[in-house]
Amino acid sequence: MVDITHKINTLRTATAQATVSVSKIETIEALQRNAVPKGNVFEMAKTAGLFAVKNTHTSIPDCHPLPVEYTAVDYRIEGLDIFIEITVKTVYKTGVEVEAMHGASVIALTMYDMLKPIDKGIEINNVKLLHKKGGKSSFKDQNPSRLSAHIIVCSDSISEGKKEDKAGKAIMEKLQASDVQIQGYEIIPDDLQTIRNKAIELSDTVNLLIYTGGTGLSMRDVTPEALEPILERRIPGVEEAIRKYGQDRMPYAMLSRSVAGTLGNCLVLALPGSTNGAKESMDAVFPHLLHVFKILRGAQHNADE
Repeated sequence: MVDITHKINTLRTATAQATVSVSKIETIEALQRNAVPKGNVFEMAKTAGLFAVKNTHTSIPDCHPLPVEYTAVDYRIEGLDIFIEITVKTVYKTGVEVEAMHGASVIALTMYDMLKPIDKGIEINNVKLLHKKGGKSSFKDQNPSRLSAHIIVCSDSISEGKKEDKAGKAIMEKLQASDVQIQGYEIIPDDLQTIRNKAIELSDTVNLLIYTGGTGLSMRDVTPEALEPILERRIPGVEEAIRKYGQDRMPYAMLSRSVAGTLGNCLVLALPGSTNGAKESMDAVFPHLLHVFKILRGAQHNADE
């Protein structure tokens, strides 16, 4: 199965459709009068669909088990066609489009089975996904225009050439995947004044300034102390999201002092210096965090966001 442990939970919604076509109007009339010998077709098929949605992972090998938190089934009759529409919702790391299509398929098959004694010309057509929402594709346009970023690695040992930087490069990979232009990358020692001066110097030249390193509790970890006094607005929600994501994967994440805030129209982040800590911090908030630039540029909130 595909590894989804790096993903975050979001509200996922999918709506699928299937069509059952009968061969005579008498079949439709029997449905509407609830006069089909095998019983109430609409209710029986709906029940089968609900079971199918919740058990998709037992039928489709690569589907992840997930908490199905809402399912609705609607029917529409047009001529000799019965349109089945099913909507599924979850708050999870992966989408529910296969669950919705599986449910629509089983509803259609159940209707076929119950109607075949009175109609030998039934067909199932057009099982398809109508729409889905909530995954990465729903947030891919959060970048209002091409943004620029500068990455600063804070480390005495790396700046002295004793160690190789991996965290900064991991951050760059994530930014490039979000279509953010890397304008600069540098390594500096864990010096409070140097860290602060870099923020003041670069905040007018890039949209996004990301520090990695110096967020721990050793005496040389001073990145938060350097940045907090000059940030104009802190963004506690971003800091909380980073720590929550990390804590779910590593119990020591609570000891990190990540920082997020604005300096002018520049978003400043201070992330852990470990490679995994930096990767997980980026996974926790990207690409969703890029929505901040719409807000900084005066865009109104969408009522659905």
